Amino acid sequence: MRQIARTGDAIVVSGRDRDLTYRSRRVTLDDGTWVAHESRGGTLSSVWAVDLGDRFVEVVHLGGGPSGGELAVVVPDADTVLRGELGSEPTGPVAPSWPVAVDLAIGLTGPATTILGATGEVSREHLAELHQRLLGLLHDGSPS
Repeated sequence: MRQIARTGDAIVVSGRDRDLTYRSRRVTLDDGTWVAHESRGGTLSSVWAVDLGDRFVEVVHLGGGPSGGELAVVVPDADTVLRGELGSEPTGPVAPSWPVAVDLAIGLTGPATTILGATGEVSREHLAELHQRLLGLLHDGSPS
């Protein structure tokens, strides 16, 4: 059954033939195959794609977020983007790559896209506001 559902700290994307389990820094298929960014011990440098039987999914590394190696997942047929911790509120210094990664994540979305993350669904506007706050913290030390 094709669905996208939160299960504990993960989001499971189901297709006809297989399931994909998403966590912010690691994506695992139900056969045990996994992908993570190179900075987290994986082999992914930018993009990885998989067919779940009747659903195509892309896994992308857009740049480092709050702790590095965060992945985003695009599920085109459901107009859904999983963005993990890239959309987290900053609690410390902002790495220069974080606002860039959030900007690229915004670029993966349209006005009706569902955006899911570690803490639930957020709007595209929320990501745009976060992008501005991150830029403010990065460039002048204060939230915009």
